[in-house]
Amino acid sequence: MTIGIIGAGNIGGAFARLLARAGLQATIANSRGPASLQHVIDPLAPYITAGTREEVASKDIVLIAVNWTKLPAAIAGLSWGNRIVIDANNPIEAPLFKPIDLKDRASSEIVADLVPGARIVKAFNHLRADILVGDPRAEGGRRVLFYSGDDADAKVEVGALIERLGFFGLDLGVLAIGARLAQFPGGPLALHNLVKYD
Repeated sequence: MTIGIIGAGNIGGAFARLLARAGLQATIANSRGPASLQHVIDPLAPYITAGTREEVASKDIVLIAVNWTKLPAAIAGLSWGNRIVIDANNPIEAPLFKPIDLKDRASSEIVADLVPGARIVKAFNHLRADILVGDPRAEGGRRVLFYSGDDADAKVEVGALIERLGFFGLDLGVLAIGARLAQFPGGPLALHNLVKYD
């Protein structure tokens, strides 16, 4: 299972660090090209490499974490086939953190329109990056990561990845329900750092 990351900001970078810590390989891309990512990949070698958007979009699983207003341009023109796309985006941007008006749609439903043919799973979006990248067993149990999606097989793959990274994955159901529960702002589960004790 190959993994790609579009977006090298807080969440994309945190996800790359989680993968490297677990000994998993991935390719990361941003809007400025592979050469601009040297500072990101150097500490994560040999697991994380830099690539183009096209290279990343060809992977089996692609996590997308881009500022909301830049999202359409970041993934425009890419071919998705039947790949799994992890939507780690939230409809809000720093520094004002003013919510984007989604016309009563879940953010993942909008992202799904931007990646036709892909199987969307909402995940890795409900915690701050500094908490996400911390030890998932720091509190004596396993940190909970929520995920949701409409494709059962895609959710199985993402759930297995979440477990491999050391977290406890909790399936919130279909996108229309689960994505709303975990998206920030507005989702009642957003920003809650929950722990599952085994």
